[in-house]
Amino acid sequence: MKVTIFLGSDSDFEVVKEALDILKEFGVPFNLEVTSAHRSPERTVRLIKEAEEQGTRVFIAVAGKAAHLPGVVAAHTIYPVIGVPVESQALAGLDALLSIVQMPKGIPVATVALGKTGGANAALLAISMLAVSNPELQARLRSYRQKMAEKVEESSKKLKEKL
Repeated sequence: MKVTIFLGSDSDFEVVKEALDILKEFGVPFNLEVTSAHRSPERTVRLIKEAEEQGTRVFIAVAGKAAHLPGVVAAHTIYPVIGVPVESQALAGLDALLSIVQMPKGIPVATVALGKTGGANAALLAISMLAVSNPELQARLRSYRQKMAEKVEESSKKLKEKL
């Protein structure tokens, strides 16, 4: 396994659905677990160690509200951790965003956007991290970005035709 994704709750699954599709598209193996920094801390630490032993090199941690899961993961691994804040009713996700992005010096967590966009970007960031030492993954990522650029150009062309 190269990427392990931790959800603070099963209700966070919608946030990572597209991320899972992206990882599959790139052929990057992943594991998905529900675990909580608060409700199951021992399980969380055990899963981190098991994931490392099974070859995980990047973690994605999805959490809302107090959003301590990414920080707890980062505190127990030397591998990169990407935090995905989840939107909430109370503070629209600002609480989760600030909890993840404001890590203390020495225990970094890369932080992406709130919600589904953040989930997708977390997968792409994990792929970028893994691509540093994987030429095949580098080529796939270049191709992916080229296709995005082509879609933008096509959209522009179609819009101009309407004029």
